Amino acid sequence: MNPVESVPVSVGVNGLTAILVSLACVALSWWALQNLKLDLFIRHPKGPQGKLLQLLLAVVLGRFVASFVLEYWGYTQMLRYMF
Repeated sequence: MNPVESVPVSVGVNGLTAILVSLACVALSWWALQNLKLDLFIRHPKGPQGKLLQLLLAVVLGRFVASFVLEYWGYTQMLRYMF
């Protein structure tokens, strides 16, 4: 395989990895937020607005966690250039 041909494949694999990690982190955040007592903060946590707030919180939290995981993975990949 030509090295020039492997660059788009590498970018594609990185993109797919980022998507999968982001979705997994959002799902994990959604699962973790199921334990949160939203009735302390909002009136109707089981209503559509309460569920939407929970989904938005899961997306925001999941994005931060995914960003951390992907950055950490990138840093570990850079370590091989140290030696």
